[in-house]
Amino acid sequence: MPTAPSDPDSDPDVRLAMTTRAETFERLRERLAPHGIAVDHVRPDERVLRVADGDEPETAADADAETEFDGFDAGWVYPSRLMEGAVVDARLGVPWVNGRDAVLASRNKAGALATLADAGLPVPETRLVSNPADEEAVLAAADEIGYPLVVKPNSATRGVGIAKAADPDSLLGVTDYLDLVHDYRATGDKSYLLQEFLPAATDYRVMVLDAVYAGAVERRLPESALAEGRWKHNVHRGAVAEGVDLGEEPRRLAERAAEALGIPLLGVDLLESDGRLVVSETNARPTIDSAEKYREGFDADLAALIRRTARQ
Repeated sequence: MPTAPSDPDSDPDVRLAMTTRAETFERLRERLAPHGIAVDHVRPDERVLRVADGDEPETAADADAETEFDGFDAGWVYPSRLMEGAVVDARLGVPWVNGRDAVLASRNKAGALATLADAGLPVPETRLVSNPADEEAVLAAADEIGYPLVVKPNSATRGVGIAKAADPDSLLGVTDYLDLVHDYRATGDKSYLLQEFLPAATDYRVMVLDAVYAGAVERRLPESALAEGRWKHNVHRGAVAEGVDLGEEPRRLAERAAEALGIPLLGVDLLESDGRLVVSETNARPTIDSAEKYREGFDADLAALIRRTARQ
């Protein structure tokens, strides 16, 4: 069942459903309570969801299952597991700050990059491989990009499955592994990207709210990790995210990316290498970081977005 509102004394007038209990949940509960918004959890996965029942509830547990989705005004972000999400969405019956279309548009890395490129925004040189694909075609695409290059799943998050290939042999080693995974497991999206490698890149995650810059962090690897040859600036793999004050060019680039994709709350990943600035990825399920990493008034503006969503 949903947890109790974070601060009953704040007399919340909007109730927001979140389908994650990660760090963003606790941060939002605390920071939105003064703005009259209660944040409660709805569990979408690793459970049994009641889909339809022809009879009236007969037990207390049945009654709880019937009412756990009641009383919400808006949802935070559409659940990442789309099958379960469809049931939760139907049960809640509320609009989402970032709905299903926004989540799908951002999750599809190739589709998002194609949209941004068509809008005239700088992105890394990229090819989408729809697996299985002819080996010679994959090698030819890699030659066009040049080595070393990055191989990454089209739909994964948190840096999962990203590899660097230094030559044709190492590339074919990665693609052989992908062939095995795609042959013997129901993976869903079997596509992957070949993407240019940007050496010694500075990695920024920029938050954009209603197409306006809201703050940014720079993700850095510790010196010890760099000495070991590691290169992926992923917080879940040991990188540190420090708040930074970006200049006008990267701010505007992130805003243009959010405008092009039409997503209200978007994390935009920028890479800066050798004087070149590109959008590498976007995230419609962004983590909300500590308050000092955002511009003044961010929480109030976020609360306003949630209220506007609830009125839809």
